[in-house]
Amino acid sequence: MAEPSLVAAGEEPEERAIEAALRPKNLDDFVGQHRVRKQLSLVLQASRMRGRTADHVLFSGPPGLGKTTLAMIVAAEMNAPLRLSSGPAIQHAGDLAAILSSLSEGEVLFLDEIHRMSRPAEEMLYMAMEDFRVDIVVGKGAGATAIPLELPPFTLVGATTRAGLLPGPLRDRFGFTGHLEFYSVPELELVLRRSAGLLDLKVNSAGFAEIAGRSRGTPRIANRLLRRVRDWALVHGIDQIDARSASAALDMYEVDKKGLDRLDRAVLDALITKFGGGPVGLSTLAIAVGEETETVETVAEPFLVREGLLGRTPRGRIALAPAWTHLGYAIPQGVFAQEQLDLFEPGGDGSLAGEWAPESQ
Repeated sequence: MAEPSLVAAGEEPEERAIEAALRPKNLDDFVGQHRVRKQLSLVLQASRMRGRTADHVLFSGPPGLGKTTLAMIVAAEMNAPLRLSSGPAIQHAGDLAAILSSLSEGEVLFLDEIHRMSRPAEEMLYMAMEDFRVDIVVGKGAGATAIPLELPPFTLVGATTRAGLLPGPLRDRFGFTGHLEFYSVPELELVLRRSAGLLDLKVNSAGFAEIAGRSRGTPRIANRLLRRVRDWALVHGIDQIDARSASAALDMYEVDKKGLDRLDRAVLDALITKFGGGPVGLSTLAIAVGEETETVETVAEPFLVREGLLGRTPRGRIALAPAWTHLGYAIPQGVFAQEQLDLFEPGGDGSLAGEWAPESQ
C-alpha cells in the first residue's frame, strides 16, 4: 500500500493542537463564507437580544471548510459551554439520552457527521430538539415503561459532509442551515496571513499566493501546507518565505501548482498511460494505482472532478483534456469524441446520461 498523501494524511496530536490554536474564536475573525457568517450573526444576535438559547444550527459542506470552528464560535458568541460528540459515537438511543440528560441550560451540543447517527438515536433527537424532552424506556416487553425526562433548553449544532443522507424530519428541525463553499485564492491568502501572524512567520505576498493556489480551496489544507513550508524554511535557514521558497517546499512534499498530490497524479497518470485516457472502471483504476476503491473515490475523485481533470461516464472514468496537458502529455486527436457523447447526451428520461446511468466497474 502506498504512503498516504500530505493533504489526506491523518493528523498527529501536535498537529491537532496547532490547528486548534489557529481556529478563529469569533465571527469577526472568521475569514470567508460571507453569506453564512452574516446570516448566523443575525440569528445569534437576535437570540441574545431575546435572552433565549439560539435555534438549532446545521452546517453542511466538504471537509476542512470550518464547520467545527463555526460550532465553537456559536458557543463563544452565546457565552455558553460547548459539548463535543459525533454521529458515529452515538449508536444507541441510550448513548444520546446520557448526553442530553447531562446538558446544562443554554449549553451548545455539537454533533459532527450527524448523518451517521443510528436510527433509534435520530428518532429520540426529534423530540429533544422540538420539545426539550425525551422518553426513557425502562424494562422490556409488556412490562416496559416510558419515563418522560424534561431537558433544559439547549442548542444543537450539527455538521455533515453529506446533507443528502439526513432524513427530512431531522433536517427540518434545524432553525438555521448554512452550506459552506470552497474558498477562493484571495480568501485563502487572508486565512494564511492570519495563521502566519499567529505562528510568527515572515511570508511575503507572493509566498502567500503560492501556498493559497495549491490549497484546493480548503483552509485546513492551507494551514497544513503553511506549517510544512515553515518547517522547510527553518531547516534551510530562510527567514522570509517568498514564492520561490514556498514553491520549492511544496514541490518537495509533492503538491503541485494545481494542488494535486501524489495520489491525484497517480490516478490521472494511470488513466492516460495505462488505459489511453479511459473510460475505465473504478475498481480497475484503484488496482492500477495500488489503492483501495474507497480511497480513490472519496479522496482523489472529488477534487479532480471539480477541477475538470477527470470525468465520470456510464462506462467509467476518463481523463479530460486539461489532465493531459497538466501532466505534459500530448492529446491524441479525436480521443474525446465518444466521451463527450457519454458526458452530455441526454438519457431517455431527459436527464444527463453521465449523471444517472450506472457505471461499469
